Amino acid sequence: MRRVFSVILAVAALLSLLLIGNVSVVGATAKHDNDSKFSHIFYIMMENHSTNQIFGNTADAPYINQLASKYATATDFFGVTHPSMPNYLAAISGSYQGIWDDCAAGANVTCAPQEFVSGPPYNGQLLTPAQLTSATNQPHWFAGKTIVDQLDSHDLSWKAYMQSAPTVGFTGEYYPVDQVNGQSVPRKLYAQKHNPFMYFSNIRNNPKRMQKIVPFTQFDTDLASNHVPNFVWISPDQCHDMHGVSAANAAALNIPDCATPATGLDHKVIGLGDTFVHDTVSKIMHSKAWDSKSAIIVNWDENDYGSFNGCCYSPTGVNGVTLGGGDAPFMVITSKNAHHFVDSTTPYNHYTVLATIEKLWGLGCIENSCDFGDRVLMTKFFE
Repeated sequence: MRRVFSVILAVAALLSLLLIGNVSVVGATAKHDNDSKFSHIFYIMMENHSTNQIFGNTADAPYINQLASKYATATDFFGVTHPSMPNYLAAISGSYQGIWDDCAAGANVTCAPQEFVSGPPYNGQLLTPAQLTSATNQPHWFAGKTIVDQLDSHDLSWKAYMQSAPTVGFTGEYYPVDQVNGQSVPRKLYAQKHNPFMYFSNIRNNPKRMQKIVPFTQFDTDLASNHVPNFVWISPDQCHDMHGVSAANAAALNIPDCATPATGLDHKVIGLGDTFVHDTVSKIMHSKAWDSKSAIIVNWDENDYGSFNGCCYSPTGVNGVTLGGGDAPFMVITSKNAHHFVDSTTPYNHYTVLATIEKLWGLGCIENSCDFGDRVLMTKFFE
């Protein structure tokens, strides 16, 4: 009888341990679900406008201004430098990689700087002779780390959605390309210079990573199936990121509003970008991904030829002049609540944004994103 009673006690003890184990597992899961880290950060990169061309321009960008009146904006935000492509590199790698051009990716591709050289608006060459030589001979094939390496090492998922790219892992410089009188004519709807992932060898040489650089057509599918990665990069095409194309290309694409005017503000191009932001942000907000703790960054790369002001480790040239990308709009939307404020006094740029994302997810830092203390990060935009 004692033996039977001992067995009963042993079984009871075992069941108790199992129950305790189950409780602890449930508790751990609950703790993970309530973790302070964001489940998703959506990063939409727009193009080539100054802050006052977008914020306050309710005629051309009504939806963006509606968001700006409700969520968090920065009006002292700058591109790292000019032209577009170095800002995209800076946004994911913490470095503009020492170049000032928009050329294609490739181990054998080199280009002389297209910015900060003689001619307007610079009134002379602002690059030092050493910078000019180095940039001219810099292959557009970079070996440094990116946020992709950080995300992968922390078991966080990522995906880059490229509007108008024709295929997964597309490596061409432009799309579509028409044949006109036997000549290839790129219509430049998709532009590789707005796809920074293509410029890094440890992404291009990794087939698994290349499968995560996809046409934007996959975005709706992933939202609907709730297969949304933690980090979502979105590059609209040049008709929907406010860049615009030539009149000839706009006509060939049958998107007449995409034509960049010869003079004056590109009102219709801004309108196309506003519509894209409206459609994309609305889809995100109505998806299951938005039910978890999520944020949307809407950022502009630079202000084109408006100025070359900058901050926050932008490069410097002749006599220490700042080689910045000028002021550009920036906003953050979170799913927690409508958190409206305008920061008009703190300077920020793409390095600051990267450093803030790294801080939010505990990713460490790379290159120039390592040089920011908590006081100058953008974490208050995500509160």
